[in-house]
Amino acid sequence: MFVSLNRDLPYLYKVLGRRRRVLLQPSGRTLSQVMNWIVLVLAGLCECGFAFCLGKANIATGGRQVLWYAVFVILYALSMVLLAKAVKTIPMGTAYPVWTGIGAVGTVLLGILVFREPATFWRIFFTFTLIASIIGLKVVQ
Repeated sequence: MFVSLNRDLPYLYKVLGRRRRVLLQPSGRTLSQVMNWIVLVLAGLCECGFAFCLGKANIATGGRQVLWYAVFVILYALSMVLLAKAVKTIPMGTAYPVWTGIGAVGTVLLGILVFREPATFWRIFFTFTLIASIIGLKVVQ
């Protein structure tokens, strides 16, 4: 059943009572803003992808190396396009650190899991510090 908040809100207040009003009030975010956060996360994942391709291209040779570089260029371009779309409703001062943070954390995890880089205490500690900083930026936005 589709509910229009503009038309059905008084009826829903009556049915649910005064205590439920807080749950029904709009958060102030439009669908476009929510979608742009999803686009920003996808842009960050593309950044992880192009860093992964760069790592694979460095260990590949011949035609496979060219293929990894081609995928690198595609993911790089896609990441930039998605970032540009996301900053239409997300402030640049928040979007850029979130984008680079997703890319940095994802790349560290890929390095540890795929490329067998060391997972030292300090590396994990500062990765979690980066995640906490990104969450903090989002909270204070």
